[in-house]
Amino acid sequence: MTIDRKLGFIGVGNMGEALVKGLLASGAAKPDQVWVSARRKERVEELVRTYGVRGGTNTEVVRESDVLVLGVKPQILDQVLRGISHDVSQDKLVISVAAGVPIAAIERRLTPPMRIVRAMPNTPATVGAGATAIALGEHATEADLAVARAIFDSVGITVQLEETQLDAATGLSGSGPAYIFLIIEALSDAGVKVGLSRRAAMQLAAQTVLGSAKLLIESGQHPGLLKDAVTSPGGTAIAGLHTLEAGGLRNVLMNAVEASCRRSRELGEEFLRKM
Repeated sequence: MTIDRKLGFIGVGNMGEALVKGLLASGAAKPDQVWVSARRKERVEELVRTYGVRGGTNTEVVRESDVLVLGVKPQILDQVLRGISHDVSQDKLVISVAAGVPIAAIERRLTPPMRIVRAMPNTPATVGAGATAIALGEHATEADLAVARAIFDSVGITVQLEETQLDAATGLSGSGPAYIFLIIEALSDAGVKVGLSRRAAMQLAAQTVLGSAKLLIESGQHPGLLKDAVTSPGGTAIAGLHTLEAGGLRNVLMNAVEASCRRSRELGEEFLRKM
């Protein structure tokens, strides 16, 4: 989908830059449609030079944009909203990627009723392999959904959820890359322990995770079936799986997702207490 609106990005860090890069590379938007702002002037100048987009202050970006993407951390979102609230008119679509912050809280800082989409992308978006969960606010339209999908589809896949499910998505896909990196590091350490070089172990571990995910997605099969296909009677895989089960790997990962989900809710509660 080609987006025919002006897009403004406030707080262009790694994720914001990934979205800008993805939109331009996919042809979903052109450089002269995109406005960016950041805390440091030098950062804005760097983005303008690199991508040919337009740069300005938060207020300038808001005034020039039809769609506003808020890429700031939840801890400073309230401050940013206070600074731009008088310039965010009701004809603009607002997209927030601040973890845990409810749509209703964002709307309250602006001029209700507002069209708002809340999104939870993850860091693989920086290499075009992101997974983003999005939820529509009460006043957002199907056209707004299409625009939001086009933005996040440019850096991976997009799944629409109810807002009540976004904290769960934060715990799974939002924080998930950290869990996977830890698993890759552990597999690499294991490879070194049994005699591989660090470089070979890291390459094998990372490609194994990548290939396994690709096989799962493209085959459409249940992960249990794919696991069984690797596991022969009395073989090496079942010996390793027995050790993982004994160590409680499933339980640990489930607890990690649950803990991250709780923390996402806490961030939202902290934001609400500031209001």
